[in-house]
Amino acid sequence: MQKILGAMRKACQTYNLIEDNDKIAVGISGGKDSLTLLTALKQFQRFSDKKFSLVAIAIDLSNGENDYGDIVSYCDKIKVELHIIPSNVFEIVFDVRKEKNPCSLCANLRRGLLNSNAKLIGCNKVALGHHKDDLIETFLLSLFFEGRLSTFKPKTYLSRMDITVIRPLIYCDESEIINVSKSLPILENKCPANKHTERENAKILLKNLDKIYPNSREKIFNAIIHSERYNLFDKI
Repeated sequence: MQKILGAMRKACQTYNLIEDNDKIAVGISGGKDSLTLLTALKQFQRFSDKKFSLVAIAIDLSNGENDYGDIVSYCDKIKVELHIIPSNVFEIVFDVRKEKNPCSLCANLRRGLLNSNAKLIGCNKVALGHHKDDLIETFLLSLFFEGRLSTFKPKTYLSRMDITVIRPLIYCDESEIINVSKSLPILENKCPANKHTERENAKILLKNLDKIYPNSREKIFNAIIHSERYNLFDKI
């Protein structure tokens, strides 16, 4: 956890992610990333020079079918208020829309519910569990499927919602998160598309790239976060 906290501190200082009097809603999917984020933020709260409060919000995508019992107990243990929001996102994505590539629509619906419910309980920020590997994978997916050099940012202000989205794990390796999360109450992923997505293919691609060009993943990450290294065509 010390490596996670060190990387989180660096991200918070570099991008000014957390400020005094913030009320931060941590989006809890039940997976390793979001539970590690919640755990790390709770520990970070103890020694950070910024005074902020935390709540957790879980969007139940299967309209009450998920068992959040262990997560409820864990949030009680670390003294974080948990809100579980039932939704029919899976039904809309898989039964109504019958999406062949469901991830984008699912993410949009889920984040819309997360942001709106965060506002309802008085939060000014939403924290998501995206890490370094997610950043690189999103960059590759945008390149291959949209023809754009793009990925998500560590901090984004959503003017329509008047809420700021932060990603405090942006400097964290997924391997470190996997190690830390072994003791956390991970919820079974019931998504029908789990492990069968283009993001999973991007993970495989990055692993193969690292075999051919050692440390390529880290070099891609550094190329993304260091704008002074950009050397692309200017508009004419």
